[in-house]
Amino acid sequence: MNWKIVADSSSNLMELDGVEYTSVPLKIITDQKEYVDCPTLDVKGMVEDLQHYKGKSGSSCPNAQEWIDSFGTADAVFGVTISSNLSGSYAAAAQAAEDYCAARPEAKVFIMDSLSAGPEMQLFIEKAKELIQKGLPFEKVREQIKEYAKRTHLLFALQSLKNLANNGRVSPAAAAISGALGIRVVGKASDQGTLQPLHKCRGENATLRTIVKEMLQHGWQGGKVRISHCFNRESASVLAELLRKEHKNCSIEILPCTALCSFYDEKGGLIVG
Repeated sequence: MNWKIVADSSSNLMELDGVEYTSVPLKIITDQKEYVDCPTLDVKGMVEDLQHYKGKSGSSCPNAQEWIDSFGTADAVFGVTISSNLSGSYAAAAQAAEDYCAARPEAKVFIMDSLSAGPEMQLFIEKAKELIQKGLPFEKVREQIKEYAKRTHLLFALQSLKNLANNGRVSPAAAAISGALGIRVVGKASDQGTLQPLHKCRGENATLRTIVKEMLQHGWQGGKVRISHCFNRESASVLAELLRKEHKNCSIEILPCTALCSFYDEKGGLIVG
């Protein structure tokens, strides 16, 4: 069976070894410029531009045709999108799957609404790769990824919620507490796929300790951890060391955020799957 994994670019994963893979770009749009979330984008330049930009900005998801193009000629497709409560990406991908299967009745497509973003999506992609490489049939891959998703979580720690609030992803009241006097907001992706602030932390050390505490309370016992950061590699590395003190043999990988996650996390943000 000719498999392909596809994901929108909110996964922060632009390439994947071992299985055919495509990242479908989201876009960041201002009145002056459009930033396409692809490997050639200067994400640092984008973040710096937006820090000084005073006008309106927002994000745009791939359309159905862009998703269909990403499927190529695969017989079996596993697709994963940012939470449907944060973007229209899932709706577009689901429409693409319907159209693709209508044109190719022998094809099978499973589009997963991650109810999340970033590194939790990366966990789903890695799980799909593992199952595909085992040679499991399409139905088993779909079933086991759904079961796996019941045990994964997403946490975030942000210095600013300005862009999230401006685009209706969190309340203005929640945004008002971030960024002032060293306050960091630690939150999670809820079961409904919304962003839920949990704690107000003063300073980076308290923030990282709070993330570890939340992970333990969510039942983390040394399984995979994927950390994405918006130009805050130092804190991501410190968090990784704190986690290794809890479970020394845990698998941890650190990736920089690409454009979409950088736009919403803003400089200094961390996301943990």
